[in-house]
Amino acid sequence: MLEKITPLILTYNEAPNINRTLQCLTWAQQIVVIDSFSTDETIDILSSYPQVQVFQRKFDTHANQWNYGLEKVKTEWIMSLDADYIVTKEFVTEIISVLSNKEINGYFASFKYCIFGKPLHGSILPPRLVLFRKEKAIYIDDGHTQLLELTGKSSNLRTCIHHDDRKSLSRWLSSQDRYMIIEVKKLLETPNSQLSLGDRIRKQKILAPAIILFYCLIIKGGILDGWHGWYYAFQRVLAEILLGIRLMEAEKLKG
Repeated sequence: MLEKITPLILTYNEAPNINRTLQCLTWAQQIVVIDSFSTDETIDILSSYPQVQVFQRKFDTHANQWNYGLEKVKTEWIMSLDADYIVTKEFVTEIISVLSNKEINGYFASFKYCIFGKPLHGSILPPRLVLFRKEKAIYIDDGHTQLLELTGKSSNLRTCIHHDDRKSLSRWLSSQDRYMIIEVKKLLETPNSQLSLGDRIRKQKILAPAIILFYCLIIKGGILDGWHGWYYAFQRVLAEILLGIRLMEAEKLKG
């Protein structure tokens, strides 16, 4: 059954992560990678895996990049992965068991967020549609990220994927600031009636950092994870502070 699945991955300077991700995908006959012209060792690492096929495309939006990747896949099923996702043996076993269901066109997976390799009790990461029939899906942009629109029925997988990003804090900060500029555009251009409760709170700028600290530490159990939990909580608070600053800046320039 695994020969029906092609993992699809986007990369840009993912040398700290991509080798660990590929080591968990040795079962795949082909892996398609869409690279945004990495300048670190990413391409060298990718070239060391014979089943990896690399296509380079200048990045414009996440949705365009993913949809370009969909065109390069030849199998019926696609496993959509970020370059810091770790697919466990248990996850692979489960997907083998579900592919024979002809009524389901896609499967959502939940995540175990990791800090320096340690899985946390919980995180703010929502489940993501990671396994789907190629002909039944297309990506659309949603703020700084993307959504996958699926035709037909979907279901949920029981086994989690590990999200284990080992890039430097400086790289994380740079990425978050870039993401928040895009999120600000989404928040300011979308009518409040069409925003989720969470986005309406974020748009107010003041409450979100305090709420996210409480949510990560108490609701999601981060306080049980020791300094790893505090590290993650502080990351998310800092991201919300960056968003608030960018919102203030955009509103001031607009006025």
